[in-house]
Amino acid sequence: MKIEHIGIAVKDIEESEKLFSSLFDVKAYKREFVESQNVLTSFLRVGNNKIELVQGTTDDSVINKFIEKKGPGFHHIAFAVTDIKAEMSRLENEGFVLLNKEPIAGADNKWVCFLHPKSSGGMLIELVQEKN
Repeated sequence: MKIEHIGIAVKDIEESEKLFSSLFDVKAYKREFVESQNVLTSFLRVGNNKIELVQGTTDDSVINKFIEKKGPGFHHIAFAVTDIKAEMSRLENEGFVLLNKEPIAGADNKWVCFLHPKSSGGMLIELVQEKN
């Protein structure tokens, strides 16, 4: 449907909120812990777009592993979908590798699924659907 948000891996969510708030002249509007992924998220709205700052909360969180390997910065791009299960099935049939076989609870009242970067041109893609 549209780009839902851009995810940025950060080491320190407090400092990153200050940086991005200054950069875009906006304040973070929501902070949320996502237990299923061991991350703390913070959202900023920039015009019609959202930026999600993502900080790992455990040493073995995927965000902290990502930062160890690649450093902080661009992590993923998320696309809004109306039927996440149908889209997961369609993409899997197209040859994309799903990182989770069922939608999982994500931040901002969403169901989410990630596509493995090796099957999507080196980029981590997230599908997101509003929980109804």
